[in-house]
Amino acid sequence: MLKIARNLVIVVVLLYALWPYVTVFRLNGALAEPNAQASVQALTPLVDLPAIQAQYKSRLGNRVDTWLPSGGDSDEIIGWLSKNLQHLGDSALNQAITPDWVRTSIREAMQRAAPPGKTDSFLAAVDFAFFESWNRFVIRLGKLGANPTHLVLKLEGYRWQLTDIAR
Repeated sequence: MLKIARNLVIVVVLLYALWPYVTVFRLNGALAEPNAQASVQALTPLVDLPAIQAQYKSRLGNRVDTWLPSGGDSDEIIGWLSKNLQHLGDSALNQAITPDWVRTSIREAMQRAAPPGKTDSFLAAVDFAFFESWNRFVIRLGKLGANPTHLVLKLEGYRWQLTDIAR
């Protein structure tokens, strides 16, 4: 009985370890689609767009405040202007980062990272793909030190989804 339980645990751990690689192959299939619209449709269920937008927003930070003047009698106006510019920036970011943008960004990273003659292959561009934690999986497109692009998959519910594209 103990032997069966041990073997079952080993099988479960192996299946869990292979699980994100299924998403890597699904990404490969979606990006290999020659029709851009079909590629975006295949890619959409694999992407958590609000998470990618939030990651980019956090990278940008509150840069609006760094170039606005402060002090004097105009603090109320400057505060109002800052809030509105921040809101405008959020809206622009949400409109710019779309499923088509995700596809284009990954394809550009593939072309930079893949060996000559294989620039249309996602798998050829992958230099590293492994767990960072139990619910976070990182894919590196390109060699380390050569300005690679990192794709981050997170386990959300029962699916691995792309939640960040970092260069």
